[in-house]
Amino acid sequence: MLENGRISIKQLASLVIFFTIGSSILVAPSGLAQAAEKDAWISSILGVLIGLLFVTLYNSLQKEFPDKTLVQCSEIILGKWLGKLVALSFLSYFFILASVLLREIGDFVTTQIMLDTPIEAILILFAVVVMIGVRLGLETYSRATEIFFPWVFILFTLLITFSAPEIDITKVQPLLGNGFKPVLQATFPFLGLPFLELVVFLMILPYVKNQNKAGKAFLIGTLIGGLTLIIITVACLLVLGPDLTARNNYPSYVLGKKMRITEILERLEVIVAIIWFLTIFFKLVICFYATTLGLAQMLRLKDYRSLVYPLGMILVILAIIISPNVTYFHYIMEKTWTPYSLTYGLFLPLLLLVVSRVRKSTGSLNKRK
Repeated sequence: MLENGRISIKQLASLVIFFTIGSSILVAPSGLAQAAEKDAWISSILGVLIGLLFVTLYNSLQKEFPDKTLVQCSEIILGKWLGKLVALSFLSYFFILASVLLREIGDFVTTQIMLDTPIEAILILFAVVVMIGVRLGLETYSRATEIFFPWVFILFTLLITFSAPEIDITKVQPLLGNGFKPVLQATFPFLGLPFLELVVFLMILPYVKNQNKAGKAFLIGTLIGGLTLIIITVACLLVLGPDLTARNNYPSYVLGKKMRITEILERLEVIVAIIWFLTIFFKLVICFYATTLGLAQMLRLKDYRSLVYPLGMILVILAIIISPNVTYFHYIMEKTWTPYSLTYGLFLPLLLLVVSRVRKSTGSLNKRK
């Protein structure tokens, strides 16, 4: 087996929470407010509920082959060649997602923090850290989430608490002033970032120690992460208002600038930055790990670590060429990412589940790999 590490239920839940929060804590409120305006918080709730349905689908597929990754399941269910083709398409999705996350890090740092730093330097530096994390293995970076989780929770609580004095409830009134259609329009992009992306955990679930409780931990982690996104969306709307939330690429970062602790400590946006850097790091590690592990399984390699550095270099190059600028990047993500993610987060997993159950019922499914 390529991965000998095993993670606990608590570590799985922490990974899912960090993954769900990931990049979304910075950009989700803006996307929701652009379409739903004052009712963006309703869209966030609806998106989380639908996201839980996606996770239920992934859990159902995992129960068919609890000790197999998504790559292995594809080959078992669809046969050697078609299965490899489908598995390769999943890996391409994970790899593109990793490059998107890396580019998002570069764009944020070079537009908000280190304005004169070349984006290439940021991408290379962060990619090196990610490659080190992946080479250390699933068990190592999963344990790290347990260490960082309390700190992320404390910082998030501080962010919401010290933003409270700026809250104005009239900024989200009246309820459903534009009808329910804008709410649905805002919910659709929210599904692609992050809930459809959770399909990547089908590469990790086989390595959970207690398989009987893995599905429940997956759901709970998604719910907690989703609630975090709902809260940050509500906070942005109540403090910044729907217009300012929609016009900023990173409204929660702007929210941090509104924070003040007496007259001494102000503009504590660093709290948002720390939360975001920690969560997006683990999200990127998970996506890159899934890519390297899955490719090693397809190629029948003895160790996935030999692929980390070559794929890491390609990852940096792809992150550079994937978009000419931050404006184009956010436009493309808003318009195309969810339709693209539906293929891998809904249609293909659903196809695999249906074919698996049909073949089981007819006795034509060979579980041997």
